[in-house]
Amino acid sequence: MPRFGLILVLAGFVGLVCLAPPMARAEELSEKQREVVRRGLEWLKKQQFRDGHWEASGGQFSTAMTGLAGTAFLMEGSTIKEGKYSEVIRRAVDYCFQHSQHSGLIGEINAPNQGLGYLYGHGYSMLFLAHVYGEEDDADRRRKLEDLLNRAVDFSCKSQTTRGGWGYVSAKDGNDFDEGSVSITQVQALRACRNAGIVVPKEAIDKVQKYLKDCTTTNGGLIYSLASGYGGGERPTITVAGIASMFSAGEYNNPLAKKWLAYVRPVVPVDTVGQDQFGHSEYTHYYYAQVIYCLGEDGYAKMFPDSKPSERLTWSKYRKHFYEFLSKSQLPEGNWRGVPIGPVYTACCYLTILQLEKGALPIYQR
Repeated sequence: MPRFGLILVLAGFVGLVCLAPPMARAEELSEKQREVVRRGLEWLKKQQFRDGHWEASGGQFSTAMTGLAGTAFLMEGSTIKEGKYSEVIRRAVDYCFQHSQHSGLIGEINAPNQGLGYLYGHGYSMLFLAHVYGEEDDADRRRKLEDLLNRAVDFSCKSQTTRGGWGYVSAKDGNDFDEGSVSITQVQALRACRNAGIVVPKEAIDKVQKYLKDCTTTNGGLIYSLASGYGGGERPTITVAGIASMFSAGEYNNPLAKKWLAYVRPVVPVDTVGQDQFGHSEYTHYYYAQVIYCLGEDGYAKMFPDSKPSERLTWSKYRKHFYEFLSKSQLPEGNWRGVPIGPVYTACCYLTILQLEKGALPIYQR
């Protein structure tokens, strides 16, 4: 698996269809938790370059980092036109515009290391811009966003492989190679565009759903790549993202979603979050938090009515453990130590978890 895939095995934000009544709202969070978020956002703001982008260590993955960071600021409640971080968001949108190609690709194929995975950056930026588009009321800017997103969707669909997934680059550029994490990034970005009113061909979604089904082993986990075969075994990280992608379609009673969740639950115990850091732990909890927030207090019990109470995943339990970990591990500057790709990536993952309950984006509202 290429270094980009090993380090940045993410999938973008999507509208999770939740199973539970509302838990705590933002105004009910403790002052300590709000301070952790404030410090994290202020640190992330300082990492933005003048032209509006963020980047990983060594100047890498700028389009991907910009999409992730821009969405984190949208989750705070600011928009492109108002709020504490409106200027930050506006500059990020401008960067995406300036680095979009006539083909519809958002990003630059020949940027440092981005050529190894330009579909990651394309997906995250498309997801970010879909959120912005939903809030934009300036007619001229909305028209430009609509045109950009229509071309971006077309590029994604043309990049899909014959098996229905996506690889680090388009099927044409990557010899029809596909893998799970990029596939989920694309399908969730496409769903966000569709939720915002952009036309997305149903065929593309149907094909990737079949792809994920074909990637599922008898044990219930998702493998890394259908193109590479089943030799590598199940990947908990990709399986977690798969659950989120299924929930995004409201299919939380789908047999595949249940199968994936049954596989993941004992592999990533909730009561050890923060204590048991492992490879891709940021990514895993980035998605696990979204899934468990969606389940709420009784969603898991509804999916698995015969499960033992001690086995059931609940948001209150997860929230207690992980928020404590994030509070204790935050550095004085406001960031967190993380994987080699750099602290911007880690901060984006953790700020996503911390801000789920804010409900600023419709896709995260219960």
